[in-house]
Amino acid sequence: MSHDSSPAAPSSPPVILRFAVPSPLRRLFDYLPPVGMSAAAAAALPPGIRIAVPFGPRTLVGVLVSVHAQSSVPSEKLKQTLHCIDDTPLVPPALLDLFLWAAQYYQHPPGDALQSMLPALLRQDRPAARAPRRVWRLSDAGRELPEEALRRAPRQREIVDYLSEHGELDKLSLIETEMSVAALNALISAGLVCTHDETDTRAAAPVGGPTQSREAPLALNERQRVAVHTVVAALGGFGCFLLDGVTGSGKTEVYLQIIEAVLRDGKQALVLVPEISLTPQTIGRFRRRFQCRIAVLHSGLTDTERLQAWLDARDGHARIIIGTRSALFTPMAQPGVLIVDEEHDSSFKQQDGLRYSARDLAVVRGRREELCVVLGSATPSLESLHNVACGRYTHLLLTERAGQAAQPALHLVDTTQELVQEGFSGPLLSRMQAHLQAGNQVLVFLNRRGFAPTLQCADCGWVSECAHCDARMTLHRTTPHLRCHHCDARRPVDRHCPQCKSRNLQALGLGTERLQAWLQALYPQTRVLRIDRDTTRRKNELDVLLNEVHQGGPCVLIGTQMLAKGHHFPRVTLVGVLDADAGLFSADFRGQEHTAQLLMQVAGRSGREGMPGEVLIQTRHAAHPTLQTLVRDGYGHFARLLLQERQLAGMPPCTALALIRAESEDYRAPESFLALVRQMAETLTGQASGHGVTLMGPLPSPMEKRAGKFRAQLQISAPQRPALQQLLTQLCPQVESLREARTVRWSVDVDPQDML
Repeated sequence: MSHDSSPAAPSSPPVILRFAVPSPLRRLFDYLPPVGMSAAAAAALPPGIRIAVPFGPRTLVGVLVSVHAQSSVPSEKLKQTLHCIDDTPLVPPALLDLFLWAAQYYQHPPGDALQSMLPALLRQDRPAARAPRRVWRLSDAGRELPEEALRRAPRQREIVDYLSEHGELDKLSLIETEMSVAALNALISAGLVCTHDETDTRAAAPVGGPTQSREAPLALNERQRVAVHTVVAALGGFGCFLLDGVTGSGKTEVYLQIIEAVLRDGKQALVLVPEISLTPQTIGRFRRRFQCRIAVLHSGLTDTERLQAWLDARDGHARIIIGTRSALFTPMAQPGVLIVDEEHDSSFKQQDGLRYSARDLAVVRGRREELCVVLGSATPSLESLHNVACGRYTHLLLTERAGQAAQPALHLVDTTQELVQEGFSGPLLSRMQAHLQAGNQVLVFLNRRGFAPTLQCADCGWVSECAHCDARMTLHRTTPHLRCHHCDARRPVDRHCPQCKSRNLQALGLGTERLQAWLQALYPQTRVLRIDRDTTRRKNELDVLLNEVHQGGPCVLIGTQMLAKGHHFPRVTLVGVLDADAGLFSADFRGQEHTAQLLMQVAGRSGREGMPGEVLIQTRHAAHPTLQTLVRDGYGHFARLLLQERQLAGMPPCTALALIRAESEDYRAPESFLALVRQMAETLTGQASGHGVTLMGPLPSPMEKRAGKFRAQLQISAPQRPALQQLLTQLCPQVESLREARTVRWSVDVDPQDML
């Protein structure tokens, strides 16, 4: 037997695949390519595809981040991946980079962050495929239907005519055209229309092409024209614009005309709104204006609906994407502009998991993808105003209401000097009567749900408290029960005092439910509508209530902060604020800012259609500087004063801030754990010469007990953001390795919006 004496061919260097894997660990993971895949094929795998990987005893879906020639882990210890799920990147490179940057900035495990940003169905080992599309077409009988048929069924006739012209109708077109589902079902039952489920081939639809307008643009005033021209001139590159317009100044029309320019260039627009409740009216406004596909993304969708909208945006079929904060991470084939409406709203800040700010990340995404970003608000956040002062954002001011509408007159009512009935002062009741008699509508604002915030024993003073939180339980009379508005614990209403057995239990304080009952008795011939979380829990309930308001005619509208966010009520001429004092003395340093924003937003619902409006703000602290400045000088002046105070106090946005929170059922564990974290942080800041980093705590959270857990927090601040990030980047992996970290639930909140 002969032997070949030539040297063996050198083995090719290993190909290392680096993944973001859904895990609580703050790092990426290295794997080898699947069995049978050549080194050349593995090296050519594009970042952004999903691959099934073994992770302990489980199989998880990882997202490929990068390909390397070596790993810090010996190759013999690396596991092989199982199989590729995607042929092409699911996440485009720019968005993948944004995901990883956000995970690092907000100090969150990258795999968990990346997974939380994907639609639920894409976190599974399944292709990114569209579900069969349900369409309706005319049957043979429907096509032969005489022209004079269905004259007594105009909604059915409308559908038949549409199908005759367009050939088919799908679910989205049914919504866009606002045709009747009941009429469609009647046609199906009569055999005039038949249903088909087809493979959706819209992924190949081209981006661009003409987009027709259903409605003509509105005439702009001078400041609106300047705003539109300034943004449109900057399209094609990065620029951040703060559209600072008083309530009713026509910010939405500015958005629409900017988007019209974007669509003409064959690009797409992404619009973020703070609440699901605002999404339907925003979509309605956009659909009336633009004849193009609009994708909607929010938590109220099914997993399948969300995936379809996500794919429509990614593939360019949807020209406009509207959604709440998570829609920021939607890929777009041809991104053109990012718009964040009501940018000041705290709903843009995620409060669990990856605690990101969609507003701030919209600016980061705009910079990375060379997009214009428009932040709009009547009461801009101090962060955005600070960025304007630093020259980072361009300030676009709209100082006048659109059309002939004027700003409402604001008046403070000192309730310490007035007789109050069920929360209403004499001046407010008198003005309500006058506005209702004039055929107008009145909005009453109280940011407190339920019937009464407290149930108390009149004999011994017992108060109904939540067993799981440091909070009282709120009395609800519609379906009588007691509910904690912090942990949602519920129990039956006590029939007698648990302490002294007295039946003399009193409902103390006011809630929207109690106001509705009292006002309906006071105005029996007037509609009294209530809009809060309790009356809008079911799908479409909010739309029904808003439609009733828009029918016109006198009515009293009672609500919480849901009513303060962007709603347009043409017939509301009086706004009454029952308790303006709730946030003036908050433990949160942002309390006055949020109170001022809420007051000015709800005040802006009045007098929006040319009719003069007025606002009565009831308070027990009429001399408070915040209220006096708002009424006398407006929000802009108030915000500038507050920014100066923050600068002197060394508070955000003039400094960088992070909270490390911990919670446990053991009341001692959170503070003990955070004391260790503080020691580690002090060691690190000492090694780095401090850089001005300040530590405060650990201290109990303002609400120490919530949902059965005791909570504490450690505050870390620094005059410069890089110093804070440097410390957190070093600190978090060390904290993660602590044995005590497994005895508590801990989290990092960078740029917190809620100190409570």
